[in-house]
Amino acid sequence: MITLPTVVTDSSTLTINEAAETTGWSPRMLRYIEEMGLVVPSRSGAGYRLYGAGDLQRLRTLRDLLDGHGVGLAEIGFARRLVNDTNLATAVHGWLESTPIRPEEIAADDWLAWEQQKHMALLDRAETSST
Repeated sequence: MITLPTVVTDSSTLTINEAAETTGWSPRMLRYIEEMGLVVPSRSGAGYRLYGAGDLQRLRTLRDLLDGHGVGLAEIGFARRLVNDTNLATAVHGWLESTPIRPEEIAADDWLAWEQQKHMALLDRAETSST
């Protein structure tokens, strides 16, 4: 059994380092979790993150969620975006439900080559714009 240290700055909150020690998440991961909006601690007057009991519970249940379903933080962050961004949710749903359709002007035998050319052009544009 893992024994976690009891570290308290005051009776109701922990600093990021104390929360990291208590939860097993690193301070860097706690910042990442906050950036994704999954657990957003309150802030002190000086801007320090302050983790309360509710934040610690969310971090514990987040770990349970990840472990229980074999998913990563990025997937949970994306799920949150789907809940909060109806345009994104609609676009993803539409893509999942769509069926590939060959353009009428492209012969069935040429469809693969036509798609490859489109992808190569996109890659060329991406390389050109990144340099």
